[in-house]
Amino acid sequence: MAIHPNSPLHHVTHGFGPVWDADSRVLVLGSMPSPKSREASFYYMHPQNRFWPVMAALFGEPTPAAEPEARREFALEHRFALWDVIKECDIVGASDSSIRNAVPNDLAPIIRASRIAHVFTTGGKAAQLYRRLCAPHLASAGIDVPMTPLPSTSPANARMRLPDLTAAYQVVVEAITRTGRA
Repeated sequence: MAIHPNSPLHHVTHGFGPVWDADSRVLVLGSMPSPKSREASFYYMHPQNRFWPVMAALFGEPTPAAEPEARREFALEHRFALWDVIKECDIVGASDSSIRNAVPNDLAPIIRASRIAHVFTTGGKAAQLYRRLCAPHLASAGIDVPMTPLPSTSPANARMRLPDLTAAYQVVVEAITRTGRA
């Protein structure tokens, strides 16, 4: 998405916490929730975002209802945690390319308190920010978990069809299975 040069940056804070429990096996990180997700106080809530249809296809289930509680239950049942790399930043709308002054979330507490053994990032900016902001902090905390970047499920990533995204995200199920029941 092209950002108009005069589009104002807005300082935003994440606004809601991670979804996880002690039995979470993988952590899926976006960059910063979209305005629709911040409005709903939950992850991947833009109606055209394909995250939930992808995850449903991976587990052979219907897409969970668009209510946060149904999606929270789906994530926990399937042992994947959700959060974002960024706690706060300056951004134009939902444009990852406009992100400035990013402050990372502290991922160490939930990784330590769970069975998370692999991190996945959704989109190039999330991967870039994870490597720059989160990985060094985790390493200094003595936490060594692999990270795999995945393509964005955002409607802005129109070049990838749902079957392509589902195939790319298969590694999430494989990582969950390696650490126990999928």
